[in-house]
Amino acid sequence: MSGASNEDEEKLAEGTLISHLLELRTRIVRALIAVVIVFIPCALVANRLYEFVAQPIREKLMARGGELVSTTVVGPFMAPFKLSFFIALFIAIPYVLWQVWAFVAPGLYRHEKRFALPLIVSSIVLFYVGVAFAYLFVFPVMFEFFVNTTPEGVKSMPDISNYLDFVLMMSLAFGVAFEVPIAVVLMVLTGIVSLDKLKKSRGFVLIGVFVIAAFLTPPDAVSQSIMAVPMYLLYEGGMLMAGILLKMRREREAREKTDED
Repeated sequence: MSGASNEDEEKLAEGTLISHLLELRTRIVRALIAVVIVFIPCALVANRLYEFVAQPIREKLMARGGELVSTTVVGPFMAPFKLSFFIALFIAIPYVLWQVWAFVAPGLYRHEKRFALPLIVSSIVLFYVGVAFAYLFVFPVMFEFFVNTTPEGVKSMPDISNYLDFVLMMSLAFGVAFEVPIAVVLMVLTGIVSLDKLKKSRGFVLIGVFVIAAFLTPPDAVSQSIMAVPMYLLYEGGMLMAGILLKMRREREAREKTDED
């Protein structure tokens, strides 16, 4: 009987694993299809999308007689094509994360779902805000600084592929940097670190964000400050939000304890 019972348990576990793998495959395929669907129209207007992304630097270059160039044969095709893919992924990321959520959510408790879903939505919004902040505010100031510091007799003519890599890297850096409040809230609510300890560590955090910004941005004080200052303000905002959520948790636990009594 014991041998038969163990065999049944193994079959059940194997069946559960296979069903989870099939579910994972379905979610991955749906996410890829979503990216492809968005990519097709983006690829049709790839050159216009590149013109839009290149606008912040083109204005500064044209004022000094410079321009974007391509130093490779396939550059004029590959740069817009590559940009189309990343824009498609950028647009489709909410649906991609929804597929991740749909796969993970059945294994979560009810209170974990209430906690996780708002964090996922907030992280998506903050990432978009970070990228928009980089494009609208950071790039114009940064490229103005770079172009105006070009030595006399030197014409600035960046390669379109190198420019795209730089913009993608900076956009990703600012998108991730704007996730600081989410990281702070998660650390506090999960008990990894106390809110009081985070408040006492403000000085170290301020130094840390400037060091991180120095690694992620070009080697100039302007770019470094443009990233570091918002990161620190977001850190303060994360602590404020964590304090509010902790207060709400204590009040809920107090009510539950009162109801039990």
